[in-house]
Amino acid sequence: MGRKLAITLSDAQRSELEKGYRNGKSHAFRQRCQMILLKAEGRFSKEIAKIVGIKSQKQINSWVKRYKEKYAEEGIHILHNEPGQGRKQILDRRQEETLIRQRVKQERQRLSKAKDLLESDLNKKFSLMTLKRFLKNLSADSNASD
Repeated sequence: MGRKLAITLSDAQRSELEKGYRNGKSHAFRQRCQMILLKAEGRFSKEIAKIVGIKSQKQINSWVKRYKEKYAEEGIHILHNEPGQGRKQILDRRQEETLIRQRVKQERQRLSKAKDLLESDLNKKFSLMTLKRFLKNLSADSNASD
């Protein structure tokens, strides 16, 4: 086998990672905590990849390096996804809510017609399901504030 990328953890770091592994909100975060813990046990990346269910050993090594280099500055939070990752929203509530409400009110019997009007107004393409989801979230948020 290849060389091992070694990492040594203090008791505080180990307990923090174990807590993150058990109670972390996202699956990716829990996986990353587990990767660091397994690496600290002296296991090879290939072995960790099988245990964690990741195909890429490079991914494991990059998270271990990131943890080693940036833990002192940012702590365990370095294992979370950075803000802005993922797919961006098609319809922006802050900028487009009033226009969407107007068009839906105007065409309340034909939501597909409102969608067509909005697509031309906003110069964006989206599905009818996207519009329905957006309206449902608006409704849920307004009900929660009541």
